[in-house]
Formats: sequence, C-alpha cells, structure tokens
Amino acid sequence: MFGSLKKTFALAAATASVMIAQPAMADLADILSSGKIKIAVPENFPPFGALGASGEHEGYDVDVAKLIAEDLGVELELVPVTSKQRIPFLETDRVDLVISSMGANPGRAKSIWFSSAYAPFFSGAFAAPGMTINSPADLSGKKIGLTGGSLEDLELTKMAPADAEIIRFGDNAATLSAYASGQVDVLVTGSVVAADFSAKNADKPIQTKFIIKDSPCFIGVKKGSFDLLQWVNVFILHKKLGGDLNTMSQKWFGQDLPPLPAL
Repeated sequence: MFGSLKKTFALAAATASVMIAQPAMADLADILSSGKIKIAVPENFPPFGALGASGEHEGYDVDVAKLIAEDLGVELELVPVTSKQRIPFLETDRVDLVISSMGANPGRAKSIWFSSAYAPFFSGAFAAPGMTINSPADLSGKKIGLTGGSLEDLELTKMAPADAEIIRFGDNAATLSAYASGQVDVLVTGSVVAADFSAKNADKPIQTKFIIKDSPCFIGVKKGSFDLLQWVNVFILHKKLGGDLNTMSQKWFGQDLPPLPAL
C-alpha cells in the first residue's frame, strides 16, 4: 500500500515538474496585461513584408499587424522572420502571432492553430482590364506568357484550349518583360509577382481574370491560445466587412480582396 502511494506521489511530482518547466502560454489576457504584442512578419517577401526605402518594414502583413495592435490597444513589436522560422518562433514564445504569408495545411496544423484566411495568395491569369477572360476556355486564340516548368505551366497546360498559344520563358523577369512589351496577351503567374508588376508598371494595368490554383494566407496562433484565436477571427471578420482588408489589398496587390475561406 505504502509503495503504491509513493509511486502515486512520485508521478504527481513529476507531472507538476513538467508543467512548471513549460513556458507560460501567451493568451489574449496576457497580451492585454503586458501592453505589448510580438508579431512575426516576412523578412523579405514583398509586397507582404520587406524593408522599405525608409528603413522600416512595410507591406500587407505589416499593415495587418499594425492594425491588430491598434485594435488591441497595445504596443507592437515586429519580428521579421524567414519562412523556416515562422512556426518555431511561435512554438517557443518568441512571437505571439505569425502574420507572414503562411498557408494552412494538415502538416502545419499538427504544430499550431490557424485563423480564418486574411490575405489572398494564388496563381492566376492576368490581363488588361478591358480583355474579357472569365475561364480557361476564353484563352482560345490568345498568346499566353508564363515561366516554363513552373506550377503555373503545369496547371495551365492541363486546362488551356488546344488553340491557345502558350509561350514559355526562362524566368519570371523574362515572362514579365514579354507581357510589358506586348509579346503576349495574357500573363500567367503568381499573385505576388503580378502585384509587384502592377506596382512598377502603372501604365500597364492588369486585372485578375481567373484563379488557377488558390492558396490563401492564414494567421498562425500558438496551440492552446484559444481566446487569442477567437479574437483574431473576429478581427478578420470585422476588417473584411468594414473594407479595411480590401483597402490594403488594393494598396499592396493592386486588386480587390477576393472571397477568402473561414475556418
């Protein structure tokens, strides 16, 4: 009997020791109490986040982070991260949130929680606003420029009509140059590449015609921070309904915010 009690006490002590050793989880109340939130943003991935001419980080994700801190009424600490640092920084409490153009998938969901989508990220067909293209079928008879061997090349080749002329270039720079010079009618690329082109070529406006492959961005939250996750989801809903995210999308991507999935 006494041996059994000793084992029980030993197990309880070991469990308590593990619980004490684990770092405290920052949830909404902790952030409000401390008056500060640490948010990971892209280190160098414009237009989501990068070092601007002013020496400060700027971009879509940075603006979202600033608005979160403003709505919470707390100080913001931006933490620039690479893609590989996003989840480890969240798991080790170096940041409270990750807003860094991160897609959600079952593998990542084993480690962290995801909010509803807050930003678009997709591969699509882009062309002049006056050109009527609503689906792959409308590419019939048109010259389409894309980067050979890319995801866009593989996907569009499956869906383009037989009489569409797909012209493949060696890299994104050559593809964009071909579209800018009028060698092709339609640009097929990633939304980030298209946004960057739009920002640098105001005299050559482009518009999303249809999406080839969709992979929107989600905010990463540490597992267990339930109140913070709930608040972030309400924040995203509020900013979608109020038009704030649409304004940011127009500013950084040159496009209206498309419909985004909610978790």
